[in-house]
Amino acid sequence: QVQLAESGGGLVQAGGSLRLSCAASGRTFSWSTMGWYRQAPGKEREFVAGITWNGGNTNYAESVKGRFTISRDNAKNTVYLQMNSLKPEDTAVYYCAGRRDVYSGTASTEAHEYFYWGQGTQVTVSS
Repeated sequence: QVQLAESGGGLVQAGGSLRLSCAASGRTFSWSTMGWYRQAPGKEREFVAGITWNGGNTNYAESVKGRFTISRDNAKNTVYLQMNSLKPEDTAVYYCAGRRDVYSGTASTEAHEYFYWGQGTQVTVSS
């Protein structure tokens, strides 16, 4: 059974940092694009960041550019999201996602391109 397990969420003050992790099990994602999404209360799920299988290409939402960094450790089958300079508007449930195909050169931004999804981890930024 394929699972994506997010961790690292929590409560942080504005201006602070958090590092989210997404550990995959059940199959290797070493050759698949991975992404992070988030959903705030009352809002639709939105793309945050994506990274290709080898880390060669990344994409970020405009709202997080320069503050968030996506990375991966294929040996650990894990993807990370380093979040700095957090703002109250970053408060949301953050989800990890993985594509099913391999060797894609696109750091996908569209949710329908991801097949596997985690259960999410809550990030709350206080003002």
